[in-house]
Amino acid sequence: MGDYEIFELGGFVLQQGATLRGAKLAYKTYGELNRSKDNAIVYPTWYSGQHYDNEWLIGENMALDPRKYFIIVPNMFGNGLSSSPSNTEPPYDRARFPHVTLYDNVTAQHRLVTEKFGIKKLKLVLGWSMGAQQTFQWGALYPEMVERILPFCGSARTSRHNFVFLEGVKAALTADDAWQNGWYEKQPYKGLRAMARVYAGWGFSQAFYREKLDLKMGYSSLEDFLVAFWEGFFLRRDANNLLAMLWTWQHGDISANPVCHGDFEKALRSITAKAIVMPGQTDLYFPPEDNEYEAKHMPNAEFRPIPSIWGHFAGGPGTNPEDVKFIDKAIRELLSR
Repeated sequence: MGDYEIFELGGFVLQQGATLRGAKLAYKTYGELNRSKDNAIVYPTWYSGQHYDNEWLIGENMALDPRKYFIIVPNMFGNGLSSSPSNTEPPYDRARFPHVTLYDNVTAQHRLVTEKFGIKKLKLVLGWSMGAQQTFQWGALYPEMVERILPFCGSARTSRHNFVFLEGVKAALTADDAWQNGWYEKQPYKGLRAMARVYAGWGFSQAFYREKLDLKMGYSSLEDFLVAFWEGFFLRRDANNLLAMLWTWQHGDISANPVCHGDFEKALRSITAKAIVMPGQTDLYFPPEDNEYEAKHMPNAEFRPIPSIWGHFAGGPGTNPEDVKFIDKAIRELLSR
């Protein structure tokens, strides 16, 4: 079973029309819910990450202190723990796994929070990368419930350039003959390695490589970094799971749902929570300009870039201690407002 719990969603109707029968939402909690149920925080996972990959930002004497807050980390659909291509029974297994949206993820998480725990107010929702996308979606869908949001290194709507970047990642993975249109018996390891190589040029900034920070991380050469860090990062994952979450990412748009009807600015205006919108200053696929535009259309948002050359990985998963301190300080400040 592992160190997490399962919330049974039953027959969960997805936005694209399919029904996931026996749908499951995996989650882990940290700390205890107080009697008044007003100390809850939701901290969704990111692309390919699972709940334990969020733990770098949770701990005693940190802003997300489980002695003070009840922190819920829901696993995103497609990540291998919640309903995913790799763990769903036929006929929706593997390549037949249906498309899942941000709206689907967040409405499932809302059910967990309200039905399982009876929580009516959330102190904070926060997240990195796709976790940030879900954070924006929480704020837009449930403004009366969410008091604060802190999305970092992720946007409220996936840009066209970001979409194209992901097309390159997808093409590298699916070019492997072993992929077999998703009906593989063994993981397409050549494709996963190729995907990692494509991703390596985007996850960290040009300045990161110029300053040879990969060597300062303890890798013996650039090639060692590409193999040990990047290939190692993706070889642990299931290809169909990665592609399912990639679709969710590519179609990320907090207004693409029955509540906002595609009006992006309306969706942003509906986020009334106190917010710190925090891009990575050198993020190559979630650039600060997108977040700056979004923050301008949110009534209570501050735009605060992370001053880092670590690119997208300024936001996680705990890679650079200085960036961790910057994010932790912002969380602490936002919670005190």
